[in-house]
Amino acid sequence: MAWKTTWLLFLLVGVAAVWTARPRTELLNVCMNAKHHKEKPGPEDKLHEQCSPWKKNACCSVNTSQEAHKDISYLYRFNWDHCGKMKPACKHHFIQDTCLYECSPNLGPWIQEVNQSWRKERFLNVPLCKDDCQIWWEDCRTSYTCKTNWHKGWNWTSGYNQCPVRAACHRFDFYFPTPAALCNEIWSHSYKVSNYGRGSGRCIQMWFDPAHGNPNEEVARFYAETMSGAGLHEAWPLRFGLVLMLLWLLS
Repeated sequence: MAWKTTWLLFLLVGVAAVWTARPRTELLNVCMNAKHHKEKPGPEDKLHEQCSPWKKNACCSVNTSQEAHKDISYLYRFNWDHCGKMKPACKHHFIQDTCLYECSPNLGPWIQEVNQSWRKERFLNVPLCKDDCQIWWEDCRTSYTCKTNWHKGWNWTSGYNQCPVRAACHRFDFYFPTPAALCNEIWSHSYKVSNYGRGSGRCIQMWFDPAHGNPNEEVARFYAETMSGAGLHEAWPLRFGLVLMLLWLLS
C-alpha cells in the first residue's frame, strides 16, 4: 500500500505542475523586464512626438520617449550616424522602432527570457506588417551602414558604437538586399516580416493613428489565444494520463 501512496504523491505533484502553468492570457497588456521599461503599462499623457500614439497605455516613461528621439541618447548610447549622416527619413523609422520597443504593451506573445546584463527579456519574431517593413527599407536603402546585425559586434571603446575594424560602410541595400533582410536581421530576429498587411489584425503595426485606437491590441489577443489553444492541445494527453493513473490508484 505504501507504494500506492508514493505514486499518489508523484501524481499530485504532476497535476499541480500542469494546472498551475502560466496562463497565456498573462501575455496581454504587459511590459518586458528590460533596461528602461516600466513594471506595468499605464497612461503617459506627455509622451514625446513619435512615441505619443502609446500615451493612453505605455510601457515607457516620458523621459524615455524623449531620449528615443535623440542621437547617442542615454538609453543605449547608440550612434545612428556610424557611417556618415543617416538620412532623416530613414532615422524616422528607427525612432519609431525604438518607440515600439520601449512603449508597446502588446508584444507579450513574443517575449522571451534572455541572460543579458542589460535586460532579462526581449521579444523574438514579432510579426511586423509587411507594409511597415517595405517602407522602412525604401526610406533607408540609400543610407549607409557597416553591419547586418546591429545587436552585437560594435566597437564601443569611445562610449558609443562605431564600426568594427575592417567593416566597410556600404548602402543599406548592400547589407540588406530585401525588406525582409532588413527587418528580420537588423535586431537579431526581433521581427519576422509578416505576409499580412496593416489593418489585417494579424500583424504588428509600427505606425498607427491613436485616434482610431491601437490596432496591436487585437493582434496580441489573436496570437495569445492561438498560443493558449496550442498549449491546451499539447497538454491534454498528459492530463488524460494523470486522470487514468489517479483512477487506477484509487481502485
